[in-house]
Amino acid sequence: MTKKIGTGLVLLLIAGLAGLSAQTETKPPVFGITFSGFIKTDLIYDSRQTVSLREGHYLVYPKGESLDPAGEDINAASSFHMLSIQTRLQGKITGPDAFGAKTSGLIEAEFFGTADGDINGFRLRHAYVKLSWPKSELMIGQFWHPMFITDSFPDVVSFNTGAPFQPFNRSPQVRFTMKIGDWWSVSATALAQRDFVSNGPDGGSSAYARNAAVPEFNLNLQYRRTCEAGCENVFGIGGDYKRIRPRLSTTAGYATDAVLNDWAGMVYWKMKKSGFTVKAEAVYGQNLHHLTMMGGYAVAEVTDAARGEVTYAPTENLSLWGEFQTNGTTFQTGLFLGYSKNYGAGKDVIGPFYSRGADVDAVYRIAPRAVYNTGKIRLATEIEYTAAAYGKTGPDGKVGDAKWIGNLRVLGAVYYFF
Repeated sequence: MTKKIGTGLVLLLIAGLAGLSAQTETKPPVFGITFSGFIKTDLIYDSRQTVSLREGHYLVYPKGESLDPAGEDINAASSFHMLSIQTRLQGKITGPDAFGAKTSGLIEAEFFGTADGDINGFRLRHAYVKLSWPKSELMIGQFWHPMFITDSFPDVVSFNTGAPFQPFNRSPQVRFTMKIGDWWSVSATALAQRDFVSNGPDGGSSAYARNAAVPEFNLNLQYRRTCEAGCENVFGIGGDYKRIRPRLSTTAGYATDAVLNDWAGMVYWKMKKSGFTVKAEAVYGQNLHHLTMMGGYAVAEVTDAARGEVTYAPTENLSLWGEFQTNGTTFQTGLFLGYSKNYGAGKDVIGPFYSRGADVDAVYRIAPRAVYNTGKIRLATEIEYTAAAYGKTGPDGKVGDAKWIGNLRVLGAVYYFF
């Protein structure tokens, strides 16, 4: 009798465990939001005044000479600053399936503000939803511009992330990506402008793109292969088309529908091994101002003087950058090199220019860095030498009689990740 009771208890226990196991396996996943981010403080020294954003935090290139009556260069003055505005908060969101796809979302913000007058302001960086199927993905929301390649971008300490040589832009968009085999993918994106905008008669504004009534379009083909040891090979090409409408009315008060169409193309490459990573990218395009790069456009000619009708011509720029870095867990070093060349408008124009660096023939940068990680803390330093060749803008938009002006930035950064 005792044996039967014991056997019954064992069977009951096994049945209970089996039921618990089945219940655990069928238990629905937990959905919600997971927060992460970092606190960052930058210490910045510049040897001269710079073309930059947010009190010098986001460096683009050095300012040109500004001579006083005695011939002294006013912009040769050095500066020092400390800022914590890059401090960031991110929320990753998971939720139930929809339309047969895995769903996810992301919200990311920082204290960088939207303009110098809004410095320390809490601003939106990314906000999107994703629907992911086995061979395709749909993303809707604000994210990096598709010419900012998230699989291969400069890993510099400076917040400029390699600009003006590397495209830097976040835009509202709809992006569809489809996998082709194991290693290839193609993505098509329609974009609008928000924080990173084209320049024009009323300064920087999203109105020029909005009034064109056509979204910006981008197509990207990418090869990406990884291995279990952590190696990675990335190669891709991309093309971009954009239309803007600089004015709704002419200077004489007549309605106008004059628009500017422009294009850009890029090729990029990355090779990651266990001990080091090498990256390179080339961008050639027209009117790249909204990508925080050199260039823009100009009034090309007057087609009707009585009505004030004009046409526009974009300036063309080439940008190249390359980077080498070591992949140590605790200590890393790296070197970034960048170069940008202004090729003008390709024909005579009358101006004015709505451009970044219309009087700059070329820009280059050399930036070595060192990074030390311990626990959740990162200490980083970078020496960034950026030089711009200022000269006279010719009738075709090309710059001649250029003189190189350089700035040495010494940057220190302290991060705390959470």
